Amino acid sequence: MWDNAALLRNIANTLFAICALAILYGAIYYTVHLPNLFPIQSVRLSSAPERVVASEVLQVVRSEVRGNFFTVDIDRVRRSVERLPWVRNVSIRREFPNRLVMEVEEHQALAHWNNGALVNQQGEVFVATSEQELPSFIGPDEASHEVTEQYAQLSQQLATLNLQATQVALSARHAWQVRLSNEMVLELGREDMQQRLARFVTVYPYSIAAMNMKYVDLRYPNGFAVSSAVKS
Repeated sequence: MWDNAALLRNIANTLFAICALAILYGAIYYTVHLPNLFPIQSVRLSSAPERVVASEVLQVVRSEVRGNFFTVDIDRVRRSVERLPWVRNVSIRREFPNRLVMEVEEHQALAHWNNGALVNQQGEVFVATSEQELPSFIGPDEASHEVTEQYAQLSQQLATLNLQATQVALSARHAWQVRLSNEMVLELGREDMQQRLARFVTVYPYSIAAMNMKYVDLRYPNGFAVSSAVKS
């Protein structure tokens, strides 16, 4: 092999090319990691948030940005912004040569959850303060999605009576109770909730509405019980 000049030249050329590429890669890597080269100089929100304070978002971004345009940890910045109240999701993209563009998706509060948090329209629980008049959801910690789904279904049925659910409660034994906008409480039990509610919707205009009742127990298979006082 050592007597083959052509082969030796090919090997030498290959080694030279590898070394040149390694040096070039090292130079590029070193250059792009220089913090003063292409520093992040501005952050732009693609749309104005309604509940999230823009200045708080920008403050978090400034405190979390490390490196330059090429090396900034986008995931780190995103996770930090998503910890702000009312922030549901954040997407960030780079805009050459020195800008980050952010899109902030806010939670849309649907109800109060267990008197200490809020639940959004997707059934996700989040912590924030709200002055809105919202219904109240009560249930086990893991049941927020289920309560949200049931609320959507019963709201459709109650709309035919011009009534709204102001409180939906799911007990630890998986029994449902609903308080209406007219202060009436419906006991729906653990089974066939929607069917029992449909029965209530059918008979309400013809009987219950005129009784001025405050409590309706719909857990009976072929009827219901009413009371002028809410039972505990």
